[in-house]
Amino acid sequence: MPASSRLFAQTLLSFVLGAALMGCGPGVADAGTGVLPNPPATAAIAGAGDQVAVLAGGCFWGVEAVFEHVKGVKHVSSGYAGGSAATARYALVSSGATQHAEAVKIVFDPDVISYGELLRVFFSVAHNPTQLNRQGPDRGPQYRSAIFAGDPEQARVAEAYIAQLGAARTFDQPIVTQVTKLERFHEAEDYHQDYARLNPNEPYIVFHDAPKVKALQRQFPALYRPR
Repeated sequence: MPASSRLFAQTLLSFVLGAALMGCGPGVADAGTGVLPNPPATAAIAGAGDQVAVLAGGCFWGVEAVFEHVKGVKHVSSGYAGGSAATARYALVSSGATQHAEAVKIVFDPDVISYGELLRVFFSVAHNPTQLNRQGPDRGPQYRSAIFAGDPEQARVAEAYIAQLGAARTFDQPIVTQVTKLERFHEAEDYHQDYARLNPNEPYIVFHDAPKVKALQRQFPALYRPR
């Protein structure tokens, strides 16, 4: 193949791969900084039953995929938090003008895993908390790092953990994760639910999300479970 033709083919291949990978979610290099220290203790609430955590860390596909493999998690759904019901639609959220963040709602058993331990996984392997309004190739406030606290206790644990990680200089850059009160979680369209599991061979999932699940298995073997 002539050099000019080879260059054209390489350029075309790079363009195609780039288009395939410019989906919603962080890149492989942004899958966390390794196992982090234990978070502050969460107050035990006897007989409280299942609890809910709402976290945002870039595209919800990858964050959902991670937490679906965590012991004690009963259900994970992708959706939107931070904006109004009127604009909780993917086509609008993707504009970055709705105040929503792509987020996941995690229903978990606090007798098996604490809220603080969920945050440890969140900061370790689910996303990069030092990237402001972006994750990997994705840009915009809809991809911001955020913790939507359902009650004052969740806010206390989240803020204390961020302060702990900052004081320990765990990351090379400051943590930009927002801690805000959860007003409402709006579930995303059906085709976003279980996206990584249902599309395991999609290049975006292979390159961006599957490595996060592998990092979970490697770094948290006691918490990991096959889906």
